[in-house]
Amino acid sequence: MEKADYIWIDGKVVGWDDATSHVIGNTLHYGFGVFEGIRCYKTEQGPAVFRLHDHLIRLRNSAKILGFEVPYSVDEMVESTREIIRANGADECYIRPLAYIGEGGMGLAYEDCQVNLLIATWFWGEYVGKGTLERGSRVKTSSYIRHHINTHMSKAKACGNYLLFQMARTDARRDGYDEALLLDANGQVAEGSVEHFFVVRNGVLVTPPLTHLLDGITRDTVIVLAREMGFEVREEAFSRDYVHTAQEAFFVGTGAEVTPVVELDRRPIGDGLRGPVTKQLQDAYFDVVKGRSNSHTDWLTYV
Repeated sequence: MEKADYIWIDGKVVGWDDATSHVIGNTLHYGFGVFEGIRCYKTEQGPAVFRLHDHLIRLRNSAKILGFEVPYSVDEMVESTREIIRANGADECYIRPLAYIGEGGMGLAYEDCQVNLLIATWFWGEYVGKGTLERGSRVKTSSYIRHHINTHMSKAKACGNYLLFQMARTDARRDGYDEALLLDANGQVAEGSVEHFFVVRNGVLVTPPLTHLLDGITRDTVIVLAREMGFEVREEAFSRDYVHTAQEAFFVGTGAEVTPVVELDRRPIGDGLRGPVTKQLQDAYFDVVKGRSNSHTDWLTYV
């Protein structure tokens, strides 16, 4: 990542190095907070944030699931997001809103704590790894199990939930892979560390159901685009050996965008290269987010 000049915190634009929080804060110690990952893309009409309202609605819903309220409306956060992008002069950037408790609340009861909100931006290229959008990513099945549906509030994009994903991805990277694939408590494929997962079999897209997964905005985008392109999309549980015999596989997410998966556990998927269906979906996705398509213009919020 490349840091920017400014960060928005509780209604003020402050310098990057001045955006600090007290070390005695509930979120720092216990992970009690919610966040979003959003991208702003360079278009011919200027910088445009992709599905900004949907992301900020999910941020407020995540807080509601955890039992607190983000102290700003969606419309206020939209304008604050545009403000910080303009302040940093960015044509393209990654956007990170975070609702957190910056000071106090060392007991697990947090009712009297003030909730803070920051919105940061920075440049972040290919999240899974440089060059993986074209050449594809190598993936390892993680030894860590995706949270059981009643273990965590898995529909919330909560800070503390990501300890598991961080450990899974770190282990995979240390073993020479680009990313991890987590299974659920029943041994079925769940997701990557921060990505939803699709396989392509006989021209049909198959992805795990959202039973205990975050309701992914990029996932929804890809499903909508794929169906508009005439592809059948099925949501169903499947095991990792189902992946080994697929023709194609790919990750989707704000960071990952649409990243091919060409190998799982040292076994090539298909011919071990980015597949034609994945390439079609990549092209359709980037046409929309970069404003090159006349469809779904309502998904773009211009800065």
